Amino acid sequence: MIKKLIQPLYLLAPLCLLAPAMAAAQADSVSTALREVVVTGTRAPADASRIPLSVTVISQQQLEQKHLNSVLPTVAELSPGVFVTRRGVLGYDVTSGAAGGINIRGLSGSDGRVMVLIDGHPQYNGVYSHPISDSYQTLMAERVEVVRTPSSVIYGGNAMGGVINIITRNARRRGWSGTAQVSGGSYGTVEAQAAANYKSDRAWVSASGSYGRSDNHRPHMGFSQWTGYLKGGYRFSEHWSASATADVTHFNSQYPGTVSQPMLEALRWITRGVAQVSIDNNYGKTSGSLSAYCNFGRHKVNDGYRAEGGTPQTDYFRSKDALAGVNLWQAFSPIDGAHITVGLDYQHIYGRAYYTDRATGEVVTTPRRLMQSAHGHANEIAAYADWRQDLGALFSIEAGLRYDWHSVTKGQVVPMGGVAWNVTPHSQLKATTSKGFRNPTYKELYMYGTANEELDPESLIEYELSWSQTLGAFSYGASAYYMRGSNLIVQGVVIDDDGNEVSRNINTGKVRNWGAELWMAWDISKHFTVATNHSVLHMKNHIIGAPEYKGYLSGSWHQGRWSATVGLTQLSGLFIAEDSKENATLLDATVDFAVSRSLTLWVRGDNLLAQRYQLIQGLPMPKATFMGGITLSF
Repeated sequence: MIKKLIQPLYLLAPLCLLAPAMAAAQADSVSTALREVVVTGTRAPADASRIPLSVTVISQQQLEQKHLNSVLPTVAELSPGVFVTRRGVLGYDVTSGAAGGINIRGLSGSDGRVMVLIDGHPQYNGVYSHPISDSYQTLMAERVEVVRTPSSVIYGGNAMGGVINIITRNARRRGWSGTAQVSGGSYGTVEAQAAANYKSDRAWVSASGSYGRSDNHRPHMGFSQWTGYLKGGYRFSEHWSASATADVTHFNSQYPGTVSQPMLEALRWITRGVAQVSIDNNYGKTSGSLSAYCNFGRHKVNDGYRAEGGTPQTDYFRSKDALAGVNLWQAFSPIDGAHITVGLDYQHIYGRAYYTDRATGEVVTTPRRLMQSAHGHANEIAAYADWRQDLGALFSIEAGLRYDWHSVTKGQVVPMGGVAWNVTPHSQLKATTSKGFRNPTYKELYMYGTANEELDPESLIEYELSWSQTLGAFSYGASAYYMRGSNLIVQGVVIDDDGNEVSRNINTGKVRNWGAELWMAWDISKHFTVATNHSVLHMKNHIIGAPEYKGYLSGSWHQGRWSATVGLTQLSGLFIAEDSKENATLLDATVDFAVSRSLTLWVRGDNLLAQRYQLIQGLPMPKATFMGGITLSF
């Protein structure tokens, strides 16, 4: 393991030695490093160099560079310590055999330990508490901010391992603008998407829609999806504005089973929606927001049957869920250098899981199905405060505290603290300690034979030290972290009231993860850019879907009407089962040709080395695949 930690440092060491020469060579083109502003760590816009958290910002240009319909592959490539599982050309799916598992530093969103946000509002299934990865489309995103440390002080439960905040688009240019794209490729894959924006003096609106379908590379693995997105806003005055967002996704998918045990009729019909409205104020020294949101879903699942010797299901699994809430926060600077954010959060979580007869549509009331059903509500209310004090140009000290009350698990006190030291105007040393927690899910509390209504929240403490530096057109950074968690919910054996041994969800799990991450970007010239990131993870208790090492190297070139991006991903020690690891070297490339200012032709190839690999046990990934398309902008 030590060897794996040291190996990426060999790459960083010569880059650090060459950094002054690189900076000098670029002095004519870049003389001052631009300060990056982020909002995810504190809700209010903040200079990234002043906050102690590890944040990766992925721009709209980066998200669109490879013409991918989902933001998650790009997030996984460009964020050290982040990994997302896949299963085919298009679609992540849900339930058995699903991909789209988001993993940050060995903590899994599939278990509700990583939160996805849209404009700062939580998005997850109310029954299982995991993100729905097919909902996060590139067309809706202006940028993505990834916080790789526990973020429960600001965002509560489910932010135990960090957050991925998708910040949606606003119309930036006066008048009309927009884009449309049509593409097709391997395994009958077809995608079409369009977006339009309008902006006047006070009002703006953005709308988009998309459709995609694919047979994927195995029989009975079809996927189809359509999405719609609408966002508008109005500026009442110099200080007040309002905005509203609506987003809906519907997809149909099929699970083919593993290679050794193929499945038939394993079908899913999933609809997810989001509605948000906010009123914002900005008076310079103080700014804030009052917002309300609702994330809801309707799931219908046929669990299917084995192709050999199986029996078709006679019922459908169904679930309805909603996560509705209100956020109120205000940031202000009472004295020089002080930045205080205070907030109140309220959430109402609703979930219902049940079965209906395929022939009659009536609710199935057999004892077995009733044991697998659940119906209930939960409420969560929290108050938090975050204080960052800038001590001149060199130091910033930050402390935060949250009190979170849940109607099932009761109260949680969540602290965090950190320091950022601007060693030079363009280099920072940061240290942070933060607590994360996760409340038990409806499934863990009430569903299946393992249900346990007396579960406590999971808890985790993480310590991190990081360094970053920008030298002209060259930037790099590194971080090291250690986390320890307790009360993790696992399946164990307990003695029931009758003295029998039974399987139950219990709070006995532990996590002890530590690792290192490093990243680098260099604008070699106005035509060529290279970037790389690496992460090494040691897990005392192995987590499925978490690689021990992930490295990514990319090069982007543009000259005249041509542009190209090449990416190389190395995965080592990816756990696909408790006793099984996977390694893979994956090469992709995208080439664009601008026919005119408004028309671009492009082609993309994935897994160009035709690697045989799997990210989920029993579900091999396709060999080389190709997509090509036309993009029109105005």
